[in-house]
Amino acid sequence: MPVSKSTAKRVLKQAGAKRVSDTAATELADTVNGFAYSLAKKAVDLAAHAKRETVRKEDIELAK
Repeated sequence: MPVSKSTAKRVLKQAGAKRVSDTAATELADTVNGFAYSLAKKAVDLAAHAKRETVRKEDIELAK
């Protein structure tokens, strides 16, 4: 489930922003989604290397 622009806006406001532009929210959402995909891909590759189909917590930790 990708991070939406409204979620990114909410996170920025929780971090202390008084106002958030649409372009800032879009940029944060795109960056978070790209990072999450990259991390997930590495975790899947680690699980496959271990000859497992199940991605475990340890795979995520190692992928960081």
